[in-house]
Amino acid sequence: MASGGGTLLGFDYGRRRIGVAVGNTLTRRARPLLTLAATDAGPDWTRIAALLAEWQPARLVVGVPYNDAAPGAEIAAEAQRFARRLHGRFLLPVDTLDEQLSSAAAHDTLKAARRAGRRGTIGKEDIDSAAAAVILQDWFDNHS
Repeated sequence: MASGGGTLLGFDYGRRRIGVAVGNTLTRRARPLLTLAATDAGPDWTRIAALLAEWQPARLVVGVPYNDAAPGAEIAAEAQRFARRLHGRFLLPVDTLDEQLSSAAAHDTLKAARRAGRRGTIGKEDIDSAAAAVILQDWFDNHS
């Protein structure tokens, strides 16, 4: 756990799973934290509230696939809605960031770790939380 000042949580929103990453402004490094299940009813707001109480972030970052073609426009709108709801429910600053290729980058990173012997089987949950870390790391890299 970290104290609030420089802690950020990053989210990779999906209809079935939401990857979560944590980072802080001191180290400017993000790491995968966990993956939350989502349902047709939406995100698990109780689990999200518990995460926010535990980590006490100063800011939240949500990946949005801004550049997706028409079929992806719906998921982009859902991710933006998720970001607005995070802000509305928890009154924290929420930034959105283009996450166009975050899942692919996360999968490549996990595959490289597996080849190097540092990783076992790669599951979808691993990819989602690693994608959240890619999103949050991109935020750190672009906010000096």
